[in-house]
Formats: sequence, C-alpha cells, structure tokens
Amino acid sequence: MSLVLRSTLLRSPVSFTRVRCFATASGPSTSKISFRDTLDNGPSFDDFVSSSGGEYDRMVKGNVKGPRLPSYLKTNIPSGGSFSKIKKDLRELNLNTVCEEARCPNIGDCWGGQKGATDTDGRHTATATIMLMGDTCTRGCRFCSVKTSRKPPPLDPHEPENTAEAISRWGLGYIVLTSVDRDDLVDGGAHHFAETIRKIKQKAPHILVEALTGDFAGSLEHVSVVAKSGLDVYAHNIETVEELTPFVRDRRATFRQSLKVLEHAKKEGVSITKTSIMLGVGETNDQILAALQELRKIDVDVVTFGQYMRPTKRHMKVDRYVDPAEFDSWKKTAEDLGFLYVASGPLVRSSYKAGEFYIENVLRGKGSQRKAATVMSQGPNSEAVESRI
Repeated sequence: MSLVLRSTLLRSPVSFTRVRCFATASGPSTSKISFRDTLDNGPSFDDFVSSSGGEYDRMVKGNVKGPRLPSYLKTNIPSGGSFSKIKKDLRELNLNTVCEEARCPNIGDCWGGQKGATDTDGRHTATATIMLMGDTCTRGCRFCSVKTSRKPPPLDPHEPENTAEAISRWGLGYIVLTSVDRDDLVDGGAHHFAETIRKIKQKAPHILVEALTGDFAGSLEHVSVVAKSGLDVYAHNIETVEELTPFVRDRRATFRQSLKVLEHAKKEGVSITKTSIMLGVGETNDQILAALQELRKIDVDVVTFGQYMRPTKRHMKVDRYVDPAEFDSWKKTAEDLGFLYVASGPLVRSSYKAGEFYIENVLRGKGSQRKAATVMSQGPNSEAVESRI
C-alpha cells in the first residue's frame, strides 16, 4: 500500500510560485533625487569655463606649493634637417649623447644649427655633446637623470673610431666630448677617452675638441692621460658651491677634488680650462662668490651659469627659479674677476654652443699668437713675420 501511494505522489505535478525580493523599498530613490538636486543647484557650464570661476574654487593640478616653471624656461619641440641628420648618425653608429640622456632643454637649438642657414652652414653651427663609455654611470648625483649602476656594461672598443667617424661627417669646427663616471674601471676610462680624442684629431685635425671629464676618483695621473691627448679645452664641472656639494653631488665627488682636477689639467699645458655652476639649488650669493674666487686662484678660464631644472620627481627639488637679471649680474661679476669668457642664463649648460663659438675664436687666436711668438724667436724682420702668420 505504501509503495502505491509513494508512486502516486511522485507522478502528481507540483507547482511552485516564485517571489522576487529586493533589498530596497519600493518607490522613488531619495539618493537619486538628492544628487539631481545638487546638479541643478550647482555651477553651470558657463561658470565652469569662465576665467573668473565665480564663487566656486578652481582645481589646480600638480605641485601648488613648489615654484612654478617660468615662461622663459619653456622651449620648442626640436625639429629640422640638421637635427634629424645628427640623430640618424648617432643611432647608426650606436653613440650616446648627454643631450638626450640628461634631457637638455637646448637639444633643438644645438642640434638644429643656425636658423635659415644652408645645409652646409647649418651643420657647421650645429653641435652635439657625445657621451662616451655608455649611457650608465656608476655614480648617483641627485640632479642628474643619467642611468646608474654599480656594474655598467663593458666599454665598446669601436666607440673611439665610430665617434671620430660621426664627427667628421658633420663638418663641425668645435665638438664636446663627455662621459659617464666609470669607477668600475681601473683607469676610470681615461685611456678610452684619450684614444677617442686622438682618433678625432687624425680624421679631422681642424676640429677643436673640448673634453668634459669626471674627476677620475681624484687620480691626477689619469687626468694627465686625457690632458695630454691633444684636446683643446679641458672641462670639469664643480656643479655647485662647496657647502652644497655633499647634498647635490655623489658622495665620492668633492669640491676640493674637482679644483685639483682643473688645476692639474692646467699644469699639464691645456690652453683653456672650463667649469659650470648650477643656480637654484639653495646656494647663497656669498657662497657663489667664494666658489668663483677659488676657481680664479687655479686660473680657470671659462665658467658657465645655468638654472637647475628637476629632471623627474625622483630627483632633488628646485629651490627657486633664478631671474634672468640675476644671471646677468653673475656674468658681470665673473668677468670682473678675470674669467676669459662667461656664459650665464637660465638655459645655459656647460656645453652651451654660444660659448663654443667664442672659445673657438679664442683658441684660433691663441694659435696665431703662438705661431707669431715662434717666428719672432727666430729673429726675422716684422714684414716677414706678418707674411708668415
């Protein structure tokens, strides 16, 4: 009996009623009404686009507490035939430039050459600062955007030849060579630097070469290797005043060590020594003046002043943006102290091309003076001297 009843129940249809349950109560949403009212009572589109902003606060993006970038520090996007040619040659020969690695704001001005000039004249006025020994530095200065590593890649043995080839193609009258610091090498890369200079002089003897070197960890022997390589200008940047050096530069670099490098290069017979100072990192006027006086004591010929510009948020902040009039004032002060040439301005950098034109003329003039002195020492009359210069 129970089996028959169970089978009957299984065959009988069972109906279910679905009931939908909601977490919110039925009726209009009070939150939506409140939000709609807020929009209706808020600022209109005209208020949003108006310059005054009315009674509503305008949102400003970025760092509102730090100094804002002045208009005179903004530059145009680089372009032009000379710019494209230099970039193409650099990529083909696997060369690096400090212009790109350090994000120099003058790259379009220097690589582009003189505006409105012919292709030949444009190449002559254009310049690029070649960065030797790779794109990775063993030091980590707080202002510099160049990559850092304790063990950078090995040196490229073909770099001296490739660099000389690229420079000879451009038909320049003046070239600047610099390098990353290579504390991982026994000689700091001094012989590699010197070999590059010799290759350039072999391929294009007329080109004047400026070498912007590191401090070679204070080794004056390695400074001599570069100083005696046939260069025309030996440059090494002190970067900032002595008091701020520990906070701006890598701990292995010191103000006094940099002075010794410049002094020793001069003793080795280099015609012109050169350095550069950044402003806007927290220095005082007395500190700048003291640094200039120390440079003149060791007979440094050329000094440049430029505004420090923060490469990325990982680098030290800008203390202030120096007014162009203050740069003009420091130019006059340095000239009064006896510097041969001073380049000073917000966008001036250590390899600023306007300075190179002047230095080129000075060097050619010094060459004529040396030639005249040699002829005079041989005892001919004045007319013969003039005909041989």
